[in-house]
Amino acid sequence: MDTVGISNPQVGPAATAPRGRTTFLVVAAAVFVANLDLFIVNVALPAMQQYFQGSSLATLSWVLNGYAIVFAALLVPAGRLADRVGHRTVFLGGLAVFTVASALCALAPGVGRLDGARLVQAAGAAALMPTSLALLLDTTAPARRAGAIRAWASIGGIAAGLGPVLGGLLVEADWRWVFLVNVPIGVAALVAGARVLPRPRGTEPGPLPDLLGAALLTAAIAALAVALVKADDWGWGSTRVLGGLLVSALLTGAFLGRSARHPAPIVELPLLKVPSFAAANTAALLFTVAFAGMLLTSVLWCQQAWGYSALRTGLAVAPGPLLVPPVALGSAALVRRLGPGRLAALGTLLFAGGVGWWTAVIDIDPGYATELLPGMLLTGLGVGLVLPTLIGAAAAALPPARFATGSAVTTMARQIGAVVGVALMVSLIGTPHGPQAALDGFRRGWTAVIAAVLLAGAAALVLAVAQRRAIAHTAANTATGPE
Repeated sequence: MDTVGISNPQVGPAATAPRGRTTFLVVAAAVFVANLDLFIVNVALPAMQQYFQGSSLATLSWVLNGYAIVFAALLVPAGRLADRVGHRTVFLGGLAVFTVASALCALAPGVGRLDGARLVQAAGAAALMPTSLALLLDTTAPARRAGAIRAWASIGGIAAGLGPVLGGLLVEADWRWVFLVNVPIGVAALVAGARVLPRPRGTEPGPLPDLLGAALLTAAIAALAVALVKADDWGWGSTRVLGGLLVSALLTGAFLGRSARHPAPIVELPLLKVPSFAAANTAALLFTVAFAGMLLTSVLWCQQAWGYSALRTGLAVAPGPLLVPPVALGSAALVRRLGPGRLAALGTLLFAGGVGWWTAVIDIDPGYATELLPGMLLTGLGVGLVLPTLIGAAAAALPPARFATGSAVTTMARQIGAVVGVALMVSLIGTPHGPQAALDGFRRGWTAVIAAVLLAGAAALVLAVAQRRAIAHTAANTATGPE
């Protein structure tokens, strides 16, 4: 059985508190750059399209989707490898790969080289993300883990808040700086991490992660993304689009079948039989479809429809993401009062209201304060209530020995959602000719975002029911005692 550091009886609250604080600082720096990269690159896409003349939005979308596909496919193998050989080793290795690949992205002479460097960067991020949470939980007393998880999740919100503005500033100089900014932070975190992170503890030997399963998952997500991205060009009912969807479904079936038989599968199917874990991950996947679509369309609308500069776009988008950290950290009382499922469902309604506002009122003539800003604020409130709550609910459903693997499954679900969200928006927006066609395309995209987030809300309500049943079951067992 996989083991993690928190199972070591010699590590108590008194011993872990100082180490927990220093570990959090290192982990926060690494998670920050991994999350920052997503938001900065979104803002930089129009500048890349202008630099790489002749590249369409569909082509450049692979700068985002290629990263997300590899990230999603390697998260669980990285988490399993970390459970086997040590969280510290895999974390530092992933951070080193991510930092070097960021420099390669900045030096890329063409779109093909940039895509290749992004794939390497994604492999590094896949190693550091699940191990970052596992390291944090390794050095956090059990009573404080719920707060640690929310703090870890809020780092992404901080990156989201700073990302658009920082991205706009960097793009004003050169789009390559959106990758170079990762290098000094990564180097500093590597140096500090080598000194302060807990040393690897002995783990029981076990089988290596299922790399063929990871390849099947990668191919399945890629086939789905290609079909969605090309649907506008090929036609939604065309043989190629339907064939791509069929190939994705067949590969997914093969992946699930292999996961059921392999001793170290990418996804432990029994975990998905835990109702709370399954519902939280389903809601997270659907919500991230909506979130990725919202983020991409808001950036593209500002720059392409309203003619904003990258910096002005960053400032325009920032108010929503800036709300995420304080809402995430301040909603703990609401989680206790309403429960994670109902609170997440409330957040999805706020998010849907924000995107619905854009659908109803945004016009070609710029009107930021009355058109875009109200939607940004509502979506920011929604993200702050939904994502940290769902991540915390998924983690709470896991046994300690599955923190790294389970958190990787949750992050994998979110990355798959991001791939689908970006691909859908690229297809629904298309290549419009004229202002009215552009507005129609964006409204189609926003309608799809609303549909996805409402489905996420339904899954969050399923989570609420599952958690009530689990509490009732535990209470009944406690009352009757062992037979």
